[in-house]
Amino acid sequence: MSRIIGVDVGGTFTDIVEFEDGVISGRKVPTTPSQADGVVAAISGDVGDLFLHGTTAATNALLEEAGGRVALVTNEGYEDLIEIGRQERPALYDSSVDRPSCLVERNLRFGYSGETRDISTRLAEESPEVVAVGLIESYLDLESELELAKHLQAHLGVPVLASAVVSPEFREYERLATTVLTAYLTPSVADYLRSLDERVTMGSRLIMTSSGGLIPFSEGGMSAGRLVLSGPAGGAVAAAAVGAAHGHQTVLSFDMGGTSTDVCRITGGSLAVGSGHTVGGHLNRVPSVPIRTIGAGGGSIAWTDPGGSLRVGPRSAGSIPGPAAYGLGGSEPTVTDANLLVGNIPGWLDLGGTVALDPGLSEAAIERLAERIGMTVSAAAEGILEVVDSHMEHALRSVSVEEGADPREAVLVAFGGAGGLHASKLARRLGMPKVLIPPLSGVFSALGLLLSSPRADVARTVMLREGESALPIRMSEMADEATKRFTETFSTGPLSTSVTGDVRYVGQSHELEIPAADSWPEMRSRFEQNHLEMFGFKREGEPIEVVNLRAAAVGRAPITWSDLPVLGSGAAPDQTRGVWERSSLPPGFQTAGPCLVVETNSAVLVGEGDSLAVLEDGTLELTLG
Repeated sequence: MSRIIGVDVGGTFTDIVEFEDGVISGRKVPTTPSQADGVVAAISGDVGDLFLHGTTAATNALLEEAGGRVALVTNEGYEDLIEIGRQERPALYDSSVDRPSCLVERNLRFGYSGETRDISTRLAEESPEVVAVGLIESYLDLESELELAKHLQAHLGVPVLASAVVSPEFREYERLATTVLTAYLTPSVADYLRSLDERVTMGSRLIMTSSGGLIPFSEGGMSAGRLVLSGPAGGAVAAAAVGAAHGHQTVLSFDMGGTSTDVCRITGGSLAVGSGHTVGGHLNRVPSVPIRTIGAGGGSIAWTDPGGSLRVGPRSAGSIPGPAAYGLGGSEPTVTDANLLVGNIPGWLDLGGTVALDPGLSEAAIERLAERIGMTVSAAAEGILEVVDSHMEHALRSVSVEEGADPREAVLVAFGGAGGLHASKLARRLGMPKVLIPPLSGVFSALGLLLSSPRADVARTVMLREGESALPIRMSEMADEATKRFTETFSTGPLSTSVTGDVRYVGQSHELEIPAADSWPEMRSRFEQNHLEMFGFKREGEPIEVVNLRAAAVGRAPITWSDLPVLGSGAAPDQTRGVWERSSLPPGFQTAGPCLVVETNSAVLVGEGDSLAVLEDGTLELTLG
């Protein structure tokens, strides 16, 4: 590939990274209300061989309840299963909190008793935009459901999604919920990708999925549920590459942007892909990187609740009007305003040469908040940072301590426009000794698109008890199916294929996903080690079973971490009033805090007592004092 362009759309900024003949560059532009318009404008005039895209189109459609009019066809008597769910309450002791509304209206749920003509007629009368088909035992008989979906597609002329394709596994609610969510997102996501596909006149066009893999635009429209974590997945892929390049066994990925913060734990140098996640209260059982997202970013707005307590986020000032300091009309205090007021960001700094900060506007915005909570302006600014740091610390603990992993044995890889400003404080709270801030940290998720691989996933319910001889046979079948799907999609074979299994003790309600082994003793050993790490115990002698098998075929990434050039100039380091220009810092450079390192799209705060070193690839390494 001679020219590769990656574009990642966030809630506040759209990030662009370009790679050509060993030269790489990155930039940010404000995200526009119409994502497609913003993406096209951002790459206007660019010509490339490969266009890679991370988008929040699916996430936004779900959170803004802007999905399509969905009809559900399931077995007669099970029409309300999609609303009943697992009868879990989102907040056990808060009766005012309810589950999100069902994505299918009651009059659009149809019971199927075997009469296809009747169901087609009833569906046509309601004029749905998209139909989800989920028969209760379709994981045992895929063909019957696929035939029904094919019949409905022919008679209705609208997209029809079958659970046998979207989520062909047992557990009827999870299968229905995932299929309905995918159907709900299909109209808006398909329209978005179709529009972008027509307007981006580059060579191949691939989109990032929640698994950290790339698929063609043509598949993305009917796989909308797989795109919910499209943007954050790129950052996790890149963080895994940084950690592996520097020999760290465990990495905590910390991506703080303008609207949200995404965290993820990476072990063994590679990104683990799980079998699902929840977004906006809706279950989505698709291959996903284990990312936790919270509404905390540089643009997060500080406010007071009815009891007078200080809160930060999840509402954001976005790119327009943005924080008060930007002078674009924003009047509410944000995390960026607080960082400016306490001196973490110098008032004279010109962000990327495009935004001149105005400390006076930040002070005025925070002063109004300070009056409401009876604090001085400086104390209110410190309070805003304390609250947002607390939120992010909790998120990092949720993907480490709460999952049986010790953060003190990990390195924090921080990126995003605001990640470097908060990284050292958070690492210190978690007892982590080092922080890595990679090159192009402000547009790192877009860089992750270039480091991601084409990928094809398959899954099947197998229900194999310990000792059954069919285990290696079924594993081989799954690997072959994934390889076939990859070859059909990308017209070339994969580099590698891996198989995982959902394993449990017989009688347990839920499973753990582990790398599969074709021998039962090894499968048991891997499962019990994982069970011990997660729950603190194992049941020696208790039989195990493999519930599902999953296979992933993975191709070659457009570039690898070793392909990236060193971005430090090698010239004399440039410092102005305690602020270092990152592009002037050569590998081997060292200094001590307190100081600030700035680049076009981000800044890194080095605290007092901390030391900074520039590694061979241009990565900044903070060692905490």
